[in-house]
Amino acid sequence: MWLLRAPARLRRPLAASCGLRGGPSRAQEQLKSEGKPQKQICQVVLDHFEKQYTKELGEAWSTVREVLTSPLCWQYAVLLNKFSYSSELENNLHLKGYHLFQETLPYLPGSLKCYISRNPGRFPAQKHQIGKLKKYYLLNAASLLSVLALEIKDGERVLDMCAAPGGKSIAMLQCAWPGHLHCNEYDGLRSKWLKQTLESFIPEPLMNLITLSEFDGRQIGDLHPELYDKVLLDAPCSNDRSWLFSSDIQQATLRLIQRKELSALQVQLLRSAIKALCPGGSVIYSTCTLSKAENSDVISHILNSCSNVLPVDISELASVVSDEFSLVAGVQPHELLVLPAKGKAWGPMYVAKLKKT
Repeated sequence: MWLLRAPARLRRPLAASCGLRGGPSRAQEQLKSEGKPQKQICQVVLDHFEKQYTKELGEAWSTVREVLTSPLCWQYAVLLNKFSYSSELENNLHLKGYHLFQETLPYLPGSLKCYISRNPGRFPAQKHQIGKLKKYYLLNAASLLSVLALEIKDGERVLDMCAAPGGKSIAMLQCAWPGHLHCNEYDGLRSKWLKQTLESFIPEPLMNLITLSEFDGRQIGDLHPELYDKVLLDAPCSNDRSWLFSSDIQQATLRLIQRKELSALQVQLLRSAIKALCPGGSVIYSTCTLSKAENSDVISHILNSCSNVLPVDISELASVVSDEFSLVAGVQPHELLVLPAKGKAWGPMYVAKLKKT
């Protein structure tokens, strides 16, 4: 496994979560009564979202807001690690009321096993142990959609452009055996986190197929032009869940001001991803925000300005997973947007697919 580093002048964080501390919500009072750590809602961020998302989502925002501000109703999926399989773990998940996410997706890789439950709660996490592979990865099930939409095949050259903390890279390796997987993470601390995640889930022989790097994603297209069959760009974004909870009001206020600049960065990253694609290759663009400026507006800008890029219809995927996720209606065939809802507290997650001609 090779670790490639960007020049120091290029290594600065692209995005970070932020938030504010406000008064206690009903969910926080419940957490307090149960003796669990409290999550403090950022009132300034919530007010900002209230104004923006009421305009963009209409009546749907009230339900989304209730879920996002109530951590007790959040759900977590359990992605099994095929390299450290445990039948005992699977039986335990069945007993706890989990069911296979893949049962609704018969045309997708049988090697990927992800268990989900309609009930809120989180399966116990596993600690990193040197030389011992973890049996599962906890994640927001909506984040799998970007990996599934990429449709990775054995032997393909794949780039995960903004890979930390590593969940999507892990999921890709559950789906197929790429000829080469390049996991890039710009931020140094997050890159260390990514490396540890991969070492916790992937056997050493397979690690030889993986390259780790800390390049500025905007430079990768120039560094590796037309090299990859598939690219996943899980772009730095104004992570709605993270931004709603924090403790630094000044940082949150600054982030909200800088939020307007994120779409320009995302366009640059997506252009770089397209440049890194082989002709005929495809790229998935995804975020964990509801913001139209960071989602469909970015894709529209690329489609209107790049003559060698076409949208790819993913409406079949959206249709098949509609029982498990709450999806926004009326989007373009090449995109989907997951809204957190009661009993389906997944997302936010935006996914769009493009192809290089």
